[in-house]
Amino acid sequence: MTAGTSDIQTLFEAGTHFGYSRARRHPTAAPYIFGTKDRSDIFDLEETQKRLDAARAFAGSLAASGKQLLFVGGKNEAMSIVKDAALRIGAPYVTGRWIGGTLTNFKNIRKRIDRLEKLMSERDEGILEKYTKKERLLIDREIEELLARFGGLVKMAEVPAALFIVDTRREDTAVQEANQLGIPVIGLASSDCDFSLVQYPIPGNDTSVRSIRLVVDSIALAYAEGKRVVEKK
Repeated sequence: MTAGTSDIQTLFEAGTHFGYSRARRHPTAAPYIFGTKDRSDIFDLEETQKRLDAARAFAGSLAASGKQLLFVGGKNEAMSIVKDAALRIGAPYVTGRWIGGTLTNFKNIRKRIDRLEKLMSERDEGILEKYTKKERLLIDREIEELLARFGGLVKMAEVPAALFIVDTRREDTAVQEANQLGIPVIGLASSDCDFSLVQYPIPGNDTSVRSIRLVVDSIALAYAEGKRVVEKK
């Protein structure tokens, strides 16, 4: 087993097999369900492992081709895990609220990112010293606002080749924009998610911190390994 892959025991220990209540199950989740216990769906971890391996292979191939993978996870349990993993491998990320048009109107989003980079550069170089204290305060506020909204996208010069999303139901706007543009989605998706919208689904617990970390780190490591292939060439 190569580094970063997860065997069924590891997935089990992380609680990846726990889905939501049977009543919340989306019809498309049915093929990934092993059974129901105490009215909650239990994922088939053999299927989860198979899908995770496929997602890892895809993420690695993207990196080996020099393409970008955008990491998305705005729920409280995922934010720091997604951000840390993306920063480790130099990937763009969104861990706050998804801004509508991030993909479908990327040209305008990129203008806001360029504005952020310009202001930060001018501040670092001392160019803003020519402004009054009040003007500098307003500029600092603008920088903070832009950082909060677009800070994770600074490395993204163009629309990414694929998205990796934690909880595709919560991040449905991101999923819809990716689908609209034909951009593949890798998604950690629990039993309430629509699996038909996700090209590389990883059926599993998308609420447990341990489960999220296991899957996010596994995808990030696969991407990092793909990048090393490029660097060796």
